[in-house]
Amino acid sequence: MITRTVSKNPRTTLGDLVNDLQRAGTKVTKATISNTLRPQVLKSCSARRVPLLKPVHVQARLKFAREHSDDPEEDWENVIWSDETKIELFGKNSTGCVWRRKNAELHPKNTIPTVKHGGGNIMLWGCFSAKGPGRLIRVKERMNGAMYREILSDNLLPSARALKIKRGWVFQHDNDPKHTARATKEWLRKKHFKVLEWPSQSPDLNPIENLWRELKVCVAQRQPQNITALEEICMEEWAKIPATSCFVYDSWSFHSTTLYHTVVNLEGKAVVEYSASVVSAKSFRA
Repeated sequence: MITRTVSKNPRTTLGDLVNDLQRAGTKVTKATISNTLRPQVLKSCSARRVPLLKPVHVQARLKFAREHSDDPEEDWENVIWSDETKIELFGKNSTGCVWRRKNAELHPKNTIPTVKHGGGNIMLWGCFSAKGPGRLIRVKERMNGAMYREILSDNLLPSARALKIKRGWVFQHDNDPKHTARATKEWLRKKHFKVLEWPSQSPDLNPIENLWRELKVCVAQRQPQNITALEEICMEEWAKIPATSCFVYDSWSFHSTTLYHTVVNLEGKAVVEYSASVVSAKSFRA
């Protein structure tokens, strides 16, 4: 009964199981239930966070992966990846536990669907390429299309020049409405920027998520005490990210031989954990 219950509903808690058995006339402890499930190779684990994917998203991701899974290394080295993220000064990430078997962490029953962004105190826009991190700026107001175009105008081309990327480089951003607005598309066209066609709800395919994770961990370890310090530390830690890390995250092996082939094998489903909830800058306190 216990195994059947957690297999049907992995989010069942030990307390739920204790109560269910008591209603059935059996009194057991949580420890006894855990010991019973252990031989079945079931243990309580934090549910993985993955993008919330509708069928249309899955098909778009699969199409993208098939089109790019065999792109040469130099193509990826010529891409500038970009994104926005939020970082909290205070707060605690929420997690959920599920009962699952080994290698079943990405089964839909064992994951928590997410969308960007999950609250926070400062918002950042940044970009990078295989040659290193580009510019990072704080977005101090609610971003709209006009502000986004101003950010690109002030920071995208200077980043490309500073990184000494070859002519004909490609710009990547996601399908946020500000990014796909007619005015933004027209602005990019007039600037003669090549834009990588991107599948919606696919942060797990964007290597900049690795840089955000690295940044947030470093910032959290320094324990900023206020928003001003949080912003300063973000800028300092971003500047410290080595070009070697950027190259690894952007590398051909990350995209073609591993990530995109995996997307194809999984028929467009999520391939890696993505945390839409931001890392708390004070969550590393003892």
